Amino acid sequence: MRVFIGVDPRQPVAFNVLQWSIARRASKPVSIVPLVRPQLPVTRCGLTEFTYTRYLCPALSGYHGISVFLDADMLLQDDILKLADFMDGEHDVYVRQDQEKFEWPSLMIFNNDRCRTLTAEWINDEANQPNDLAWAQSVGTIDRSWNYCVGYDEADIGVPHLIHYTAGIPHFPETRQCQFSAEWWAEYESMIGNCSWLELMGDSVHAEGVLDQLQARKNQWRQRH
Repeated sequence: MRVFIGVDPRQPVAFNVLQWSIARRASKPVSIVPLVRPQLPVTRCGLTEFTYTRYLCPALSGYHGISVFLDADMLLQDDILKLADFMDGEHDVYVRQDQEKFEWPSLMIFNNDRCRTLTAEWINDEANQPNDLAWAQSVGTIDRSWNYCVGYDEADIGVPHLIHYTAGIPHFPETRQCQFSAEWWAEYESMIGNCSWLELMGDSVHAEGVLDQLQARKNQWRQRH
């Protein structure tokens, strides 16, 4: 599965937490691709730098197989490969339809072969409005628990499969105490976590040089005291 994440350079922590939440829960290898606008042939910008680059996913996949786009302000709590269960092959793109329409493109599952309208040239043409999904002949739906919008959806489904922090990730002081903030911070701590140097490197061929440097520093400290 190819997973594309919109990158906003103003908050790289969002991308990094999301990609780690995907990678460590996936039951099989997934390709996680950051959509960095200067690297791509789409020059249009909207509210974020990935407002329009998200529609390049089918082209970047060679119009083959399926691809998934995710906004950066999301968090996986389940195996992302389960999203493929919604693909019945009957629709061009799948979104959560029982929410405000402007949120539909926040998570899209593309049936790539049926999305050949989405070329860089078509996306860059300001006469076209890809966000309305009118380019798709047929739009399928995914379950609410796979794009649960914090602050808007009723908290009646336990912990969702995918949490969408639509008003801002908990890293912002203004949204630090939002619903499911604990889950985001737990993922953040997991992402930046590390074991001790001794546990990881103590038995490696590189350990001797580091230990010698530590001993030299210790000797210098003793001479000063």
